[in-house]
Amino acid sequence: MLRHVLQTNPFYQKKLGPRAADQIKGLESLAGLPFTTKAELLADQERHPPYGTNLTYPFSRYVRLHQTSGTATGTPLRWLDTRDSWAWFLECWRQKYDAVEVTASDRLFFPFSFGPFIGFWAAFEAAVQRGNLTLAGGGMSSSARLRFLLDHQATIICCTPTYALRLAEVGKEEKLDLNGSPVRALIVAGEPGGSVPSTRARIEAAWGARVFDHSGMTELGSCTIECVPNPLGVHVLETEFIPEVVDEVGKSVPPGVEGELVVTNLGRWGSPVIRYRTGDRVVADPEPCPCGRPWLRLKGGIVGRADDMMVIHGNNVYPSAIENIVRRYQEIVEFQMEVIETPALTNLRLVLECQPAESPARLINEIVAAVRDELNFRPEVVVVPLGTLPRSEMKSRRLIRRMKGPPHGPSEATPLPGMQP
Repeated sequence: MLRHVLQTNPFYQKKLGPRAADQIKGLESLAGLPFTTKAELLADQERHPPYGTNLTYPFSRYVRLHQTSGTATGTPLRWLDTRDSWAWFLECWRQKYDAVEVTASDRLFFPFSFGPFIGFWAAFEAAVQRGNLTLAGGGMSSSARLRFLLDHQATIICCTPTYALRLAEVGKEEKLDLNGSPVRALIVAGEPGGSVPSTRARIEAAWGARVFDHSGMTELGSCTIECVPNPLGVHVLETEFIPEVVDEVGKSVPPGVEGELVVTNLGRWGSPVIRYRTGDRVVADPEPCPCGRPWLRLKGGIVGRADDMMVIHGNNVYPSAIENIVRRYQEIVEFQMEVIETPALTNLRLVLECQPAESPARLINEIVAAVRDELNFRPEVVVVPLGTLPRSEMKSRRLIRRMKGPPHGPSEATPLPGMQP
């Protein structure tokens, strides 16, 4: 790949030098190459709009365009694929479908809007290629999507964990028997929820179906999947990717130690990423997997994003740890985390939507106690009326950071309507 890419790809010619491939004598040589970061790719596209210079072929060879949501930086990262690169992306999904044991009789439903966000585009096309009945759910309300998937006897749903719960919420409101439907599996991604035990348990209880977690990135491809016999963890497709787990300074860490996932993709030659720092925090499972695959397994899936980690009263906390506590309470319909930063201290406010009949005081006390016991700090907890918090069919923005001025000064943390402390 390097020998081919470095002939014509301006981004990696400049970054690695034209003879970098000569340095690679085996996998152990890979560590001699520099990391690639998202900040570099964004800066390159800003200097060379609209697509940057990470293009190995003439523009006429590219057939697909996707882009990130741009929520972290405000600027989307655009990505082009050639016909061959896109075929490789579909091959990744073919292996994922094999891992979760999709059969010829399965009917797959994709309840997301087919815009430039990469979402489940490759999953949809790979399912068509496999010969499965493939059902698109763009341009529908949640209610219409539920009736559509029931009418067409869908057996597998591909969506975010948030939207799986949202569909279950709507199904309950409309008295639809989702637990007794033909749906047998949900393949989820975009958030840590698929490997967050309480979120996963809630989805599986609502649907009467197995959850399979997976992950991928617009610029990287679709690179991990959960296997059937060993839930709460994902395998990296090492047929298509070279994974590394490194510490803050880029040194490899042993299995069982948390680090950042770094990945090189091997089949996306039209726009590759080499030693890409994903920002995902992971732990390599030191134990062999009962499924028999020799691939690296990430215990607990993606633990969190490096840029989402919160330091609350001196404790390092990922949003997934908070979610695992909140989702244990069936009466909580939706929630939001507000990190309120002051010059002296950082606090966490949990905003909860609950069923109307629930007693807020009891619930608040229980959640404060659970967070204190498990994460070593006391959050502020408020309850808002049902329907106050936003809903999403893709990634949900539950973590909000707010700045607060000096003591007795004005605050930018404006309470939501109807908050009950």
